[in-house]
Amino acid sequence: MNISVIGSGYVGTVSAACFAELGHHVVCIDIDPDKVDMINRGEPPIYEDGLEELLSNHAGRTLRATADYDDAVSGTDISFICVGTPSDDDGNIDLSIVKGACASLGAALAKKDRYHVVVVKSTVVPQTTEKVVVPIIEGVSGKKAGVDFGVAMNPEFLREGKAVYDFMHPDKIVVGAIDKRSDDAVSALYAGLDGETIHVDPSTAEMIKYVNNSFLATKISFSNEIGNICKKLGIDTYQVMDAVGRDSRISPYFLNSGAGFGGSCFPKDVKALIGKAREQGYEPVLLNSVIKVNEVQPLLMIDLLESRLGNLGDLTIAVLGLAFKNDTDDIRESRSIPVIQALLERGAVVTAYDPMAGDTMKQLFDDTIVHYCDNAAQALESAHGCLVMTEWDEFRSLNSEFATMKRPLVIDGRNVISCDGIEYVGLCW
Repeated sequence: MNISVIGSGYVGTVSAACFAELGHHVVCIDIDPDKVDMINRGEPPIYEDGLEELLSNHAGRTLRATADYDDAVSGTDISFICVGTPSDDDGNIDLSIVKGACASLGAALAKKDRYHVVVVKSTVVPQTTEKVVVPIIEGVSGKKAGVDFGVAMNPEFLREGKAVYDFMHPDKIVVGAIDKRSDDAVSALYAGLDGETIHVDPSTAEMIKYVNNSFLATKISFSNEIGNICKKLGIDTYQVMDAVGRDSRISPYFLNSGAGFGGSCFPKDVKALIGKAREQGYEPVLLNSVIKVNEVQPLLMIDLLESRLGNLGDLTIAVLGLAFKNDTDDIRESRSIPVIQALLERGAVVTAYDPMAGDTMKQLFDDTIVHYCDNAAQALESAHGCLVMTEWDEFRSLNSEFATMKRPLVIDGRNVISCDGIEYVGLCW
């Protein structure tokens, strides 16, 4: 099938490359000329394991990029909206980018005579597809949904760092369509993949995505709350959660206590669901607590640091790990951000290292404020303390590097350090 993908960010680029791998012909649409050029050269605009190989294999053959909606839409049968849905200042979803994409898509559809399917893959709150996307496209195109064009919501469930694998080996494929014709078109794209296809209406598909992420975030905040209690009782929370996770009703996933969750999905999606609930006159107490625990959790590392070092003014603190998780350069909602901010507010000198995210973090804290290092050893040298914020594998092998610290004090937020001869403090254990 011929597919156009609007938006060449994380979800759009991965989806485009994977659809090409499945044998479809794909056109990426993006207003950023640099992204367009990169994709056409077979270079990924983001880092994601396996993505570069896919783009290299298919760019210039069955995958290309353009900034021209008319060019892309006229030659394709189905368009995926994969643009960003950031949070506004109140934490509610900001649909301005989605609305802009819908208007541009509608203008292109107005010039097309053939039936076309519009698919929302961006994460949007329930009722957005039918009450926002459809009216805009109908108004601009002059066409009727369900007659002249099809509509569906097809959420993604991709883990950063594992997105290509997750796309090609899905746990589930959710298709929320307005009619059978739309459903059949979207479902056919995934033929050959093993994941079960779940057929629902668009609002249900939208809700599935939010509940999926909110439940995983809840497991993390619950585990962190239990970890905090266990630490005060002198109990190893990892032993507790290992046993709890063996219950088939619970599963062992997302039960690791630590510094909290970040990234482009969990914080934003939980807050957006809270906002949607409030619109309906319901106050989601549990979801509010999930966010509250997550906001407080990384700052407990500062408390542990101060309990050992006292005033942090003019002390050098090494921060190991800047990305919100390992195997990505994404710093969105990274738990290292509030930690670095708190250290700077207390007058500490911050040295930082991350295998991939250093340049990205410089956009928030430039190198006149934070001293970015080329490796962990450089960051640790002469430091009075160390905070481990990201679960990078290379941190697990650190050993002699700690000996260069003025005080080998390590506050571990991810349970990755195992080394003798240091003053080790686990965040929740």
